[in-house]
Amino acid sequence: MKGMLYGVGVGPGDPELLTLKAVRLIRENDVIAVPGENVRQTVAYQIAVQAVPELENKKLVPVYMPMTHDKEEMEKNHRKGALVLESFLEKGENVIFLTLGDPTIYSTFTYLQKIVEKDGFQTGLISGITSFCAAAARMNIPLTEWSEQLHIYPAAHGFEEKPEREGTYVLMKAGKKLDQIRKSFEDTKYEVRMIENCGMENERIYENLNEIPDNAGYYSLIIARKSENKK
Repeated sequence: MKGMLYGVGVGPGDPELLTLKAVRLIRENDVIAVPGENVRQTVAYQIAVQAVPELENKKLVPVYMPMTHDKEEMEKNHRKGALVLESFLEKGENVIFLTLGDPTIYSTFTYLQKIVEKDGFQTGLISGITSFCAAAARMNIPLTEWSEQLHIYPAAHGFEEKPEREGTYVLMKAGKKLDQIRKSFEDTKYEVRMIENCGMENERIYENLNEIPDNAGYYSLIIARKSENKK
């Protein structure tokens, strides 16, 4: 029988946010794949190993897919990564692919999943705590109330509009777009907060737009909500 590929969310940073199911699957399977060139240096591994120390002794498989905006190069890297995973699946070994946050939200795993399924293998998704839910909890604020809408943007790909929609805005991976984002929310009725490296040792929380620096780390997330105090 062929093995099964699981995309397992490890949450945003705090190892205590791994689900019981994620912990069980990591413990029960020998092949653990991680997106990166050096497994032990990846954020996903460093989070998971704190919750599952025996992970150190598993068969660790790096799946290196360098970030690029070149679509042809990206597809080539995804195909190469999928073939690495399939080499274990062909032998009947399950593969646990660790991914930050939740594997259904802007996850690299999605691209691998599509290729592996097309090649005839089975896959499964194990939910993890999303970065924006964890960020709201750390800042002790709700994301939505009553009938409010929630708008989620991959800010790394740009956010140029003024916030004209009703509801809460979540801007993920906003680090390199902060100047642009600040201009978008200036002179609006929104209270803007940002958390950098949520749940990690170097976590930082910025309580308003003026505190947010022009540049921050890749794992920076912004939550913007309408304020009743602003006119």
